[in-house]
Amino acid sequence: MMRRLTRYHRRMGIALLLLGLAVCIWQAARIAHEQALTNLRDDAHNELRLSAANLRGYLLRYDYLPQMLASRESVQRFLAAPETQDPMPLNLQLDRFRFTADVSDVYLLDRDGTAVAASNWHRANTFIGQSYAFRPYYKDAITGGEGRFYGLGTQSLARGYYFSAPVWLDHTSPDARPEGVVVVKILLGEVEQGWSAQNAEFLVTDRDNIIFMASRERLRMNALQPLSHAQRRMLKATRRYAQEPLDASGIRVERTYRDNVRVVSFAHGPLAEGRYLNLTRPLPEFGWNMHILKPLAPVIQAQWLAALLAGGLYGVVALGGGIGWQRLRLRREREAFAERERRTLARVRDELEDSVARRTRDLTASNHQLSAEIDERRRAEASLRQTQDELIQAAKLAVLGQLAAGINHELNQPLAAIRAYSENARRFIELARLEQADANLEQIIELTHRMADISAQLRQFSRKSSEIHEHITVQSCVAYALRLFQSRLQDGHIHLERHLPDAPVWVSGDLVRLEQVIVNLINNALQAVQNTTAPHLDITLETRQACAHLRVADNGPGIANDHLPHVFEPFFTTKAPGAGLGLGLSISARIMEDLGGKLSVVNRPDGGAEFTLTLPLSPPPDAALETPPHA
Repeated sequence: MMRRLTRYHRRMGIALLLLGLAVCIWQAARIAHEQALTNLRDDAHNELRLSAANLRGYLLRYDYLPQMLASRESVQRFLAAPETQDPMPLNLQLDRFRFTADVSDVYLLDRDGTAVAASNWHRANTFIGQSYAFRPYYKDAITGGEGRFYGLGTQSLARGYYFSAPVWLDHTSPDARPEGVVVVKILLGEVEQGWSAQNAEFLVTDRDNIIFMASRERLRMNALQPLSHAQRRMLKATRRYAQEPLDASGIRVERTYRDNVRVVSFAHGPLAEGRYLNLTRPLPEFGWNMHILKPLAPVIQAQWLAALLAGGLYGVVALGGGIGWQRLRLRREREAFAERERRTLARVRDELEDSVARRTRDLTASNHQLSAEIDERRRAEASLRQTQDELIQAAKLAVLGQLAAGINHELNQPLAAIRAYSENARRFIELARLEQADANLEQIIELTHRMADISAQLRQFSRKSSEIHEHITVQSCVAYALRLFQSRLQDGHIHLERHLPDAPVWVSGDLVRLEQVIVNLINNALQAVQNTTAPHLDITLETRQACAHLRVADNGPGIANDHLPHVFEPFFTTKAPGAGLGLGLSISARIMEDLGGKLSVVNRPDGGAEFTLTLPLSPPPDAALETPPHA
C-alpha cells in the first residue's frame, strides 16, 4: 500500500512539474510577443515618419522651379510670337536648366496645351508637338493657378511628379489670361532606391489606392484593393496610368490593433511568403498615403527565444529544488541514524552500569569480562565511525551523480535546439528566406555560447590545455570559402578559374582564422568586379621554396598606385561612407603574421588586383606523428 502511495505521489509530482513548465513557457512567450510587437511598432512608426519626411522634402524642393522659369524673359518673349522665332535656343536653355536642377524634363506648353519647347528636343520621344491639354496640370495652370500631377508619362511611360505654373505676358489687364504653361517633371526612382536598403517594405498609394511608389518593383502599378468600374473609367479619362492593368495586390488583413496598426499578408506577389506589421501615414499635400510593412520574423524569434529561456530557467530551478530535496532527505537519514546510535549507546551504558553494580563484590573475577566488554565497545565505536564515513561518501557520490545528470540534461537541450535550428536554416536557405535563416543561425550561436559556459565549469576540475596549431589543407579552406559565395558567383555570372593541385597542400595553423582570411579576399574580389562587363575570378595555389602561395586575382579596376602602400592599414578604405570600416585587410594581414605567413598585393598588368597569401608548408599529419618530438 505504501509503495502504491509513493508511486502515486511521484506521478503527481512529475505531472505538476510538466504543468508548471507549460505555464511558464506560455506566459513568457506571450509577454515576449507583446513586448516585441510594441518595439516593432515603434520602430516602424519612426521609420515611416522619417521616410515620409524625406519624400515630402524631395518633392517640395522643386515646387518653386516652374514659377521661376515662367518669369524668365526668354520664355515670355518666345510665347509672344512663337511662329517667328527659332525654338532651338530655348530648347538648349531648358536642357541646361534640367541638368542644373537635376530633374527629368522641362517643357513649355502654349495656350492650346501643345508642347512648343522641351529639354528632350533631341530625343526620338520628344514632347515637342504633343498635346497635353487633357492633363490636369495644364488645366490648373492655364486658369492662372499652380498645377500638380503624378502619373505615367505619355511618351516615356516613366513614373513622375509634375509641377506647372502659368506664363503671363500681361498682369495688368483684368481679362488677361496666361499665354502658356511651364512644366517640370521629377522622377521618383531615387527615393525608392533609398527604401530598398531598409529592413522594411514601403508603399505609396493615391486616393484610388493605386500603389504609385514601392520599394519593390513588382508591387508598383497595382491596386491595394480591387478597383471598381467607375474608378477605372476615371483613371482612363486622365490617362494617369496609361494602359497599366492595375491588378489587385492581394493584401489580406489578419488582425487590427489600435492607432490603425494591422497585421497583413499577401495572397500572391513578392511578399506572399511572410506576415507583416502595417502602419499608414497620410501625405495630405499630395493626396497620398504612405505605408510601411515590417516583417514579423523578429516578433516570432523573440517569442521562441523567451519560451526557450523560460523553459531552461524553469529546468534549472527544478533541478536545484531536486538537489535540495535530496540533500534534505539525506540529512534526515543521518540524523535518524545518529539518534538510533545514541539510543543504542545509552542502552549499552545502562547495561554496563548495572553489570558493574552487580559485580562490585567480585571485581577481580569480572576484570577480564569487563576488559572484553570495553574492547567490544571500542570496536563498535570504530565500526560506527567507519559506517558514518561510508554514509558521507555515499552522499557525496549521490550528489555528484545528480550533478552529472543535470549537466547532461543542460547539454542535451541546446544540442536538440541546435539541430532543429540547423534544419530550419537549411530549409529557409532553400526557400531564399535568408533573414529567417540568419535568425536561426544567431540562435545556434547563442546556444553554443551557453554550452561553452557549461563546459567551462567542468574544465575548472582539470588542467587547461595550451592552444596549438593544427594541420590543415589549403584546398579545404578554399572549398569552404567558395561554398559561401556560390550563389553570388552564379547570380553575378562571374567566371571562376581554380588552379589547385590534386595533392593536398598541408600547412600548420588555425583553420577558422585561415578560412576567415580567404573569405575576406574572395569577398573583396567579388565587390571589385561588380561593375565589370565580363567579371572574372582566378584562384591559384602553388608550392615553392617550402611555402604555399595562394593567389586571389580579379579583373576589376585594380588599386590606385598611391593606395597600394596603405591597403593593410587599419581604417583605410576606398569604399563609399557606410560601406565598410577598412578593417578587413588589416585584420587579415595580422592573422597571417600570427600564423607565421604574410599577405601581399600587386596590380595585374592586364587589369585588376592580385592578393597573395604565403604560409610555410607543413608535413602531412601522418608524417608529423611519426617524427620524434625533438628530431
